[in-house]
Amino acid sequence: MRGFNAAKAVLGQGLRVYFMMLMLVLGKALPAAAQESSYIQIQALPTLDEAKTRAHAYAAAFDSVVGFELRTRFFAVAIGPFPRELASVRLLELRRENLIPPDSFLTDGSNFAAQFYPAAGEVPVTPVAPLATVEEKPLDSAAPAETVTEHTPEPVQVVEETPNEARRSEAALSADEKKDLQRALQWFGHYTSTIDGSYGSGTRRSMAAWQTEKGYDPTGILTTRQRAELTTAWQQDIASFGFETVVEPEAGIEISLPMGLVAFDHYEPPFAHFNAKSEGGPRVILISQPGDKATLYGLYDILQTLSVIPLEGDRKRGERSFEINGKGPTIESYAYAELTGGLIKGYLLIWSPEDSLQASRILPQMQASFRAVGDRALDPGMVAMSDATRKGLISGLEIRRPIFSRSGFYVDQAGAVVTTTEAIAQCGRITLDGVTDAKIVAKDDALGVAVLRPEVALSAPATAGFSGSSDRIGSEIAVAGYSYEDTLPSAVITYGTLDDGAGLNGEAGIKRLGVSTLAGDAGGPVLDSTGAVLGMLLPRAPQGSRVLPAGVEFAVSAEALQPLLKQAGVAPRSETSGALAPEDLTRLATGMTVLVSCWN
Repeated sequence: MRGFNAAKAVLGQGLRVYFMMLMLVLGKALPAAAQESSYIQIQALPTLDEAKTRAHAYAAAFDSVVGFELRTRFFAVAIGPFPRELASVRLLELRRENLIPPDSFLTDGSNFAAQFYPAAGEVPVTPVAPLATVEEKPLDSAAPAETVTEHTPEPVQVVEETPNEARRSEAALSADEKKDLQRALQWFGHYTSTIDGSYGSGTRRSMAAWQTEKGYDPTGILTTRQRAELTTAWQQDIASFGFETVVEPEAGIEISLPMGLVAFDHYEPPFAHFNAKSEGGPRVILISQPGDKATLYGLYDILQTLSVIPLEGDRKRGERSFEINGKGPTIESYAYAELTGGLIKGYLLIWSPEDSLQASRILPQMQASFRAVGDRALDPGMVAMSDATRKGLISGLEIRRPIFSRSGFYVDQAGAVVTTTEAIAQCGRITLDGVTDAKIVAKDDALGVAVLRPEVALSAPATAGFSGSSDRIGSEIAVAGYSYEDTLPSAVITYGTLDDGAGLNGEAGIKRLGVSTLAGDAGGPVLDSTGAVLGMLLPRAPQGSRVLPAGVEFAVSAEALQPLLKQAGVAPRSETSGALAPEDLTRLATGMTVLVSCWN
């Protein structure tokens, strides 16, 4: 419709009378059953002023010009209503004379809402030219009366263009109109290449796919009517999303957002929240903060701890930007951020899996339109940070938490970790220090010990050296562990004594300790004063009919760990140094101890 010359819409009075007569004849000839009303929709415009201007222009040439607001926020200019068969004939005639845009089409008006033209709101009745006066002659009584036989006319059929005719009408399209067809095909998921207005094999295949979807013959060449159907559906669909170019001055971001579905809600630096207008709808979060490369990388790690970014999905981090695709059973999301001139800008789109088609139409609009503007970023001091934010939220977004966490310790430089089997039981995912995914390479359920390896290479800050000396009962020991699970950023050191080199019933491979520990300490190393590992702390046994006194704990001995380590391909290292100063022992113990987390 774009670029159509309004001057071509001017009809001579003789042609107008011709159509009036055609309407009169066909209107009287068609049976009542065929009088279904139809309109010829000429144009759909984005603003009311444009639509009124066009309606006035067409009214100078046509009778029965009407204007209606569409339910998609566009404004339609149409002619009618007519009986459907008459509307079909008139549509073909007007197209043939090039008096209306080639993508004009028939509609039953079900998509029309409030009428804006004529101003009074009445649909004008098409004036009919008076019939010529016929001189009446007296009847000749001698002449037999003529018998008039009524015939039901054949329904008027709409003739579709042939492929050659469709190709010729397609060639008359402007470059913008050709690009719009590609955009419409892309919108409905049929076209994935460049929007260039050049109709190669990819465009033809996408046209054939759309025709197949709509039940048309898949010729790969859209007829005038098919082009009108496709572009109108595209325009109406876009209007339902309400895309608007949003310039967010506080965040310094310009982006096209579906404002028919979302609305600005609040700032919570580094985020600006646009929440869904209806329950379960999409959400958009703009990202804006000052920073450098380290800040960008930190943001990349932090975002992946949020519950709105599922663990599954592709991730990609470059020198100056990153993107995260999150795919889960109940939520999906996409995050992008880039570093430019000391400012980090980006966005996050969140949706439910059942709305994936909707998201697939929103996301390309956001990606194509996003740009950083100005030299501003969200100021962390613009809103107060609540206690809830400090304890478990990052700027209004819930942090994903593991089911529980236990302790473990590094046993080689490549990052192999010894831990308790309690830490890995029924876990969908296991991480080291909350970030690095790990897998089980060996375990002994009878001992309650497992060996893990990180799925990406890492360098352990410190590794365990095992004691080769005999036990010194009553000597001081230290247990390193994440007593409070993932609450604290580092391991806690708890001091106690080695009470026995066997279990209560003399079990070998077990050491009894006199120390008070918490659940998170289980799996941590038990060290002597030289920093040598005596064993691994076991979880406290569940309470039954016999309850042990407080401060009685058990550890798997270093000797009992050796066969499992060798099975996992780890060569145990012996520790033979002398006694360490307390600060050195603490540094060694916390360096080798790692947080082992279990996720669902």
